[in-house]
Amino acid sequence: MRNLYLGNRFFYIFSIIIVMFVIGYQYYAIFVLAKVCLVVFACFVALDIFWLFQRNVKVIGERKLPKLLSLSDENKISLSLKNESPRKLDVELIDEVPFQFQVRDHSVSISLASGESRSMDYFLKPFERGEYEFGNINLFLSSILHLVTRRIVLPATAKVPVYPSVLQMKKYELLAFSSISMESGIKKLRRIGSSYEFEQIKNYVPGDDFRSVNWKASSRRAQLMVNQYEDERSQSVYCIIDKSRNMRMPFEGLSLMDYAINSALTISNVVLQKQDKAGLLTFSDKIGSAIKAERKTSHLNKILAALYREKPRDLEARYELLYHSARKLIKGRSLLFLYTNFESIHALERVLPILRKINRLHLLVVVFFTNTEVEKLANLKAEDTEAVYHQTVAKQFISEKRKIAQVLRQHKIQTILTTPTDLSINSINKYLELKARGLI
Repeated sequence: MRNLYLGNRFFYIFSIIIVMFVIGYQYYAIFVLAKVCLVVFACFVALDIFWLFQRNVKVIGERKLPKLLSLSDENKISLSLKNESPRKLDVELIDEVPFQFQVRDHSVSISLASGESRSMDYFLKPFERGEYEFGNINLFLSSILHLVTRRIVLPATAKVPVYPSVLQMKKYELLAFSSISMESGIKKLRRIGSSYEFEQIKNYVPGDDFRSVNWKASSRRAQLMVNQYEDERSQSVYCIIDKSRNMRMPFEGLSLMDYAINSALTISNVVLQKQDKAGLLTFSDKIGSAIKAERKTSHLNKILAALYREKPRDLEARYELLYHSARKLIKGRSLLFLYTNFESIHALERVLPILRKINRLHLLVVVFFTNTEVEKLANLKAEDTEAVYHQTVAKQFISEKRKIAQVLRQHKIQTILTTPTDLSINSINKYLELKARGLI
C-alpha cells in the first residue's frame, strides 16, 4: 500500500459518482445508476491494481553521470529506462538531484511499449565547488486506465565532485598553439615582437622579417635564407588568487573567486601546453595553497586538486604576507597573474607599494573586474531625478575603475580590467602577448 497512489482520473470519476448520489436523493433512477457506476468503477480500480502489481511488471533504469561536474558549465546527465513488462506503461520519472540545485520538481513523463528502451538527457549547472550527492530514481507507473499509480524506487545514489571548469579549460586549450591563437575572434590581441630561441633555417618568403636573414646560409645556397625562432620555453608562470572577502561578490550566480579559479585552471593548462612551468599561490589573511611551478605531465592534476579545495575567507587580504611568501616560493623572474579586485583608488593605494616591490622582481599582471551590474545601471535611460542620481553614482564607479587601471600602468604594472565572463580569454591573450614580446 505504501507504493499505491491514486491518480487524478480516479478523483474525477469518483467526484462525478458522488454528484450522482447527491442528485439521486431527488431522482431514484439516477440513484440506481450511481450504484451501478460505483460497482463498475470499483471493478476497474481493482483491475488496474491487479495489472500494475503483478510480478511480471518490471521497469529497469540507470543514471549515467560524468566522473566530475564542471563548475558554471552545463553538465549532461543521462537517464535510461527499459520496460520489461508484458504491456504498455506510462511512466513519470522523478530524479532526486542534489540539494544544491534546489530543484524539487524535476520530472519527465514518457510512454514505454513492452520491451521498449528509452534514453533521456538533462543538464545541470552547478555554481559551487564541492561534493554533490544524487539520490534515487523514482518511477510512477500507470496503465491505460490511469486510475491508480504504482511507485518503484530505483536505487541510484551517487556522489560526484564539482571541480573548477574543466570544460572551459578544454575549450581554450587550442589557444596554446600559435597557428590557432592568431585566428580572428579567438585571440583578440595582435602578436607583436619576437622571441629569440632558435628553431630552424628556412627559405625566405615575402613577409619575413629582413632582420632575421641568415647571410652565411644565403651565400652558401645562393638564395635568401632566414632564421626561424620559436617562443622560449621553461618560463615560470604563477596564478595568484586573492581569497579575501572582496572576491566573494557574485556575478550571474558565481563569485569572483570562482571566476578566478576557473581562469587559473585554464591558463595553467595553456602554460603547460606551451612547455612553460605553471604554479599556484592563494592567499588572504594567511597563505593557502602554494605549488611550485613545474611542467610535469601530472602537474595540472595537482593544481586542479588544490583549486577544488580552496574556500573563501571573510577577512582582508594581507599583501605583506603575499610579498614574503612570493620571495620564498618563487625563485627567478616569473610571470605572475594576480587575481584580485579593487573597488576604490584608496584600496589600491594601500597595497600599491607592495605591488611595485613584487613588480621589480617579477613581471606582475594585476587582474581585476569591472562591475557589470553598475555598467548596466549607468546605461539605463534616466526617467526621474532619482534615476539620474543613481546613474551619476554608477558612472563615478566606472570612472574609478578606469583610474585604478591607469595608476597601475603608470607604475609599469601590467593590468587587465575585464568582465568576469571574459576573464579567461583576456588572461590567455595577455600571456601570449607578453610571451611573444619576450618580456617574461
